[in-house]
Amino acid sequence: MCRHLAYLGPEEPLGGLLVEPPHGLYRQSWAPRRQRYGTVNADGFGVGWYAEGDPVPARYRRAGPIWADVSFADLARVVRSTALLAAVRDATVAGADQEAAAAPFAAGTWLFSHNGAVKGWPGSLTPLVSGLPAVDLLSLEARNDSAFVWALVLARLRGGDEEGQALADTVLEVAEAAPGSRLNLLLTSGETIAATAWGDTLWYLTRPGGGTVVASEPYDDDPHWIQVPDRTLLAASRTDVLLTPLKEPSDPLVPAPSKEPST
Repeated sequence: MCRHLAYLGPEEPLGGLLVEPPHGLYRQSWAPRRQRYGTVNADGFGVGWYAEGDPVPARYRRAGPIWADVSFADLARVVRSTALLAAVRDATVAGADQEAAAAPFAAGTWLFSHNGAVKGWPGSLTPLVSGLPAVDLLSLEARNDSAFVWALVLARLRGGDEEGQALADTVLEVAEAAPGSRLNLLLTSGETIAATAWGDTLWYLTRPGGGTVVASEPYDDDPHWIQVPDRTLLAASRTDVLLTPLKEPSDPLVPAPSKEPST
């Protein structure tokens, strides 16, 4: 379980999105307002961001709570970016792999986070192991459910799947193998955001000054925040958000996508 956030838009200090808002990710680490599972996100945190002219993101991750890192707020005050993904963690298995288990996970231009838990981990996903290249399994960054779900997503991305499709297919595959799992996934390339709402809260905001924020919960009381329905795939750019219903593994075809207007 965790709280996470992704942003695309005009250049902004990291702190302007994570620390300064009255209910930002920094505060959500000890006082989330809409978290359905768990109450404190103190088992690690991380932020990944993109620098101008470099498509490969930088990451800053720690095993402890974000409020205990005396350097982070100062770093976030001066580092600026047009795209980021950040998360604060409530571990499914306490102490598992420390900093390596903290989102965002990364590969190439992508940053990834998982808010939720795989039911029956690790045994429930044993049938999915054969679908991954051996090198991917041997190079997992951490021994937890989120790292394994990331490996499933990454294999699809490397196979040529579009980002939203990779998330949707992974969610349905994991949900079929482990019913009752919570699978809110968040992915960015620095140019787009893809996310799923599957078992926990997800919101988005298209900011009047430009930019899109996708987050587990609103970081302020701006009335323009919109909640994403459960069982939904979100695809966002800096100006537009597209919502597509996700079917349960045994459901028939779902309706065509609907485009939400920017506000």
